[in-house]
Amino acid sequence: METEMSWETIDEVARAIAPIDEGWLQKACAHLDTLTKPIGSLGRLEDLAAQIVAIRQDRFADPLNKAVYVFAADHGITEEGVSAYPRAVTYQMVLNFLGEGAAINVLARQHGAALHVVDVGVDADLAHAPGLLHRKVRRGTRNMLKDAAMSEEEVAQALSVGARFGDEAAAAGYSLLAIGEMGIGNTTAASAITCALTGAPAANATGRGTGLESEGHTHKIRIVEAVVAKHCLPPSGSLAPFEILRCLGGLEIAAMVGMVLAAARHRIVVVADGFISTAAAALAVAIEPNVHGYLIAGHRSEEPGHQLLLYHLKLTPILSLGMRLGEGTGAVLAMPIIESALYLYTRMATFASAGVSEASR
Repeated sequence: METEMSWETIDEVARAIAPIDEGWLQKACAHLDTLTKPIGSLGRLEDLAAQIVAIRQDRFADPLNKAVYVFAADHGITEEGVSAYPRAVTYQMVLNFLGEGAAINVLARQHGAALHVVDVGVDADLAHAPGLLHRKVRRGTRNMLKDAAMSEEEVAQALSVGARFGDEAAAAGYSLLAIGEMGIGNTTAASAITCALTGAPAANATGRGTGLESEGHTHKIRIVEAVVAKHCLPPSGSLAPFEILRCLGGLEIAAMVGMVLAAARHRIVVVADGFISTAAAALAVAIEPNVHGYLIAGHRSEEPGHQLLLYHLKLTPILSLGMRLGEGTGAVLAMPIIESALYLYTRMATFASAGVSEASR
């Protein structure tokens, strides 16, 4: 088990996050306008390039070293029948990741992203699983319909797991990180977090997750409504970000929050995947708004709550492929486009260097 990270220490991580540099951002935009193309004609690629240059500053031309971290944990709310799949699938899919048989294995291998699988709260004994990063805080969260999902100590430990991986990623020279997850029941947690952060009703924030039929979906909405009412309505009232995470979150969500905070502190580009990882990113932004400048939305999930979070964060996703898998798959799929944006920025000729006439103003 990880040594506890105090709230003060997490707060120190958050306070150390600087906003992305506006001077570098303006310099990047000016350079883009000198390239041999009509101004703005590369669309979203120009925004991505400028953002990365502003984050990386004088290191912007260095190759992007890519990694994806998949955090796995179980959820006590599965006792309420909110998933089409049994809880054991979390454990089974972790073994699938380690056996290199999952979608994230295929995509990470194809796109050259180092894959790290972390057990932060799987309800199974994985002590002897080769290749797994063992950081278990406890075997799943509590049932948040009956109690807070985590204690203060547990959420601090899970935040610490992610923050330390963020520090290790920086030390390893990674400059483009994808965050992903595995945990049966975690779309229910993400839906409740979305309601708490945005004020959206449960019916708007709750999707079918792993593929619930209509009756199961209706039941899941009722559970999310009850969870939000228990923890977020009077007399409890609106909650601070840490309390939202403690009451409604998951161990893997907390770890992703910690990783996003630490990565932003180290000026690393973070690509959020789908609904659950974007819920973690939204909590990180709620803790420290400067995190926003380091975030890229890899794709738009089919989960309705994901669209609410993207709107809440004012993030434009790179891809929209009708996906709802998780694991970091959408984030890794977006990485080649991010690399292309930076490659265009650093390799295209300018009007002056190519001897091409510019447009009349």
